[in-house]
Amino acid sequence: MTTVGTKKTGYTWRVVDIVVAALIAIAGGVIFWAWSQGAALLSAPMNATYPPLTGLIAGGWMIPAVLGMLIIRKPGAALFCEAVAATGELMMGSQYGTTVLISGVLQGLGAELVFFLLVYGNFKYKSFLHQKYNLITALLAGAAAGLFCGLNDSFMPWGWNIAYEPGDKLAYIVFCAISGAVIAGAVSWAATRGLAKTGVLSAFASRKAASEPVFN
Repeated sequence: MTTVGTKKTGYTWRVVDIVVAALIAIAGGVIFWAWSQGAALLSAPMNATYPPLTGLIAGGWMIPAVLGMLIIRKPGAALFCEAVAATGELMMGSQYGTTVLISGVLQGLGAELVFFLLVYGNFKYKSFLHQKYNLITALLAGAAAGLFCGLNDSFMPWGWNIAYEPGDKLAYIVFCAISGAVIAGAVSWAATRGLAKTGVLSAFASRKAASEPVFN
């Protein structure tokens, strides 16, 4: 009973968790907006070469989800940070309109799913990644966010590349997953370790991120 109670308490959000998650999300909204401006420039040559390549720049829109979870380490952090960041982008004037909110929620859910399965899941046979916020978990969370992004863009009625041929849709989805893993996953993992070294994460379990094993 004591163990269970302790575990549940550890997963309860504190005021500091909410405040920092909100700050990450607000910063993420600014990143989203800036990334959209840069993506508009990069997408032109990519579309001229092979349109699905634009999936390679999608990872920037998923950073808050992975970064938020790696820092806060509470269920719901990925979804919260990504959804609020998307809301911030919309308020600043997103070229994607209200669909940015849907994208944010779906991408947050993708990352959240990986963290739930690999970190919070309570299974009889735990995976070798269980309860570890290592690089592999971060990469998979970013890839899952990218996967959900690619599926959203390719198959939802509002998807901007819904007219792609099946093969091109598949390529785009794969590129989104790769981008999510590298940009959102690896970059967020490295950023968390860097922040931990400064001491600003002293109030979180991620305060020891800089000394945590990379893969184990």
